[in-house]
Amino acid sequence: MAKTLKYLVKDSDVHGKGVFAAKDIKKGKKIIEYTGNVITWEEANRRFVDRDGHSFTMFFGIDDQMVIDGADGGNEARFINHSCKPNCEAKNKNGRIFIYAKKNIKEGKELFYDYLLEIEGKITKKLLKKYACFCGNTKCRGTQLDLKK
Repeated sequence: MAKTLKYLVKDSDVHGKGVFAAKDIKKGKKIIEYTGNVITWEEANRRFVDRDGHSFTMFFGIDDQMVIDGADGGNEARFINHSCKPNCEAKNKNGRIFIYAKKNIKEGKELFYDYLLEIEGKITKKLLKKYACFCGNTKCRGTQLDLKK
């Protein structure tokens, strides 16, 4: 019996492409692994393209030394968008990143997790704008950056 995919990629109203539930997904279910070429943070910084406007990245930090570059050999997980009130969460399982449902997700709903991006140095207004959040949630903090650091 063929396995039915839990997700599909299509255009998102939030940003670019997004990943959507292809069927109902129960809370706690593993949805997808975030894959790509595993590189050092030094290499990630070399590959990062800093734009003047809105910046986005397909890097997913594993630990202090290594990062997954979803743009290099990655799968559909790289298209999961950020939300300040996500319905998914990322979990690190022995250096592999998996996306799980934080709550029951209905078929057709877009999947989101909170990126909680970390950057070195002071968070300025320019950086907040560069990493702006488009989730539209009433509790939106306005940025994809982790402000709790």
